[in-house]
Amino acid sequence: MTINHPVPRVRSTIDDVAAAAGVSRGTVSRVMNGKPWVSDEARRAVEAAVKATDYRVNGHARNLRRQHSNMVALVLCESAGRLFADPNFAVIIEGIAAVLEKTGMSLCLLIAGTATERANAIEMIHSNKVDGAFLVSAHDEYGILEQLSTANVPLVVCGIPAGVPDTVSYVSSDEVDGARRATEHLLSLGRSALATITGPADIAGAKLRLFGYQLAIGKSTPITAEGDYTRSSGSLAMARLLDSGNTIDAVFVANDLMAAGALDELNNRGIKVPQEIAIIGFDDSSIAPAVSPSLTTMRQRFDDITREMVRLLLAGIAGESPRHTLIGTELVVRESTAGFPFETFSSHHLRTI
Repeated sequence: MTINHPVPRVRSTIDDVAAAAGVSRGTVSRVMNGKPWVSDEARRAVEAAVKATDYRVNGHARNLRRQHSNMVALVLCESAGRLFADPNFAVIIEGIAAVLEKTGMSLCLLIAGTATERANAIEMIHSNKVDGAFLVSAHDEYGILEQLSTANVPLVVCGIPAGVPDTVSYVSSDEVDGARRATEHLLSLGRSALATITGPADIAGAKLRLFGYQLAIGKSTPITAEGDYTRSSGSLAMARLLDSGNTIDAVFVANDLMAAGALDELNNRGIKVPQEIAIIGFDDSSIAPAVSPSLTTMRQRFDDITREMVRLLLAGIAGESPRHTLIGTELVVRESTAGFPFETFSSHHLRTI
């Protein structure tokens, strides 16, 4: 006697729903969990796909996801070497950890500088083992922001990312205003041949700082050389500016590490700073007062930035919609633009956009 056993029915998955609806897995997850930040068109497509695929939510898994881990991740999309070479990264991590400590939440640092590290970080965020995530990255050439934004957890980016989706919060210094004020400070000294050393052209913040410089010089012809935010690239960029044939009496440099490199090149050539060429950087990192001459710079208010990043992430965990915040910078005058007592001029605006 032959017994015909029924063929077990294959349960449809969230990926089946996403494929049927023509949307991302993250969009399906947000619809299923009643989250905002989904268009009406996408929501209707998901609801229709759920019916068509007969998708059923795994109640046990959903309950597990709803349990808070009281842990958030910080994804640093840079190599471990850059973490120690660029003082800003350490300041940001320490600031976020200090604010989180007061909330009783733990911070998990994920280095995502290699392809394997990025894949592991993305898997960690999508696994719902953390309640939210911060992304800190000088640039996003590998599209990690897009991949993280589809996870069913709030995400806050440090800095203004290129092509930021509406589902992501970010907090940034006001890059344009800071660069404009830095350049205007050089103009106020009577300098008229102003050059700039920019960051990489594929980084949103570098583009904004270049734009601020261009606003300040008006109709004057920009004089530019590109670096990669490292000290050595600042030295090479300064050499290109000096050898370009252009008359230069001041340089706005897009970060302090490159400005330190520019000072190295000027010192090696015996060019006096600020008498012959004035230099101003951006960040007010630990290197700014340590170089000779000490560096005038635009201070990023990292205490305020990290505090706001944590506030927005906690708000996202509580179900609030994403927000974008710009925080003003401070002009710190040191020897590279003047041999007078140091001064600080603030721009203490904070804007939500």
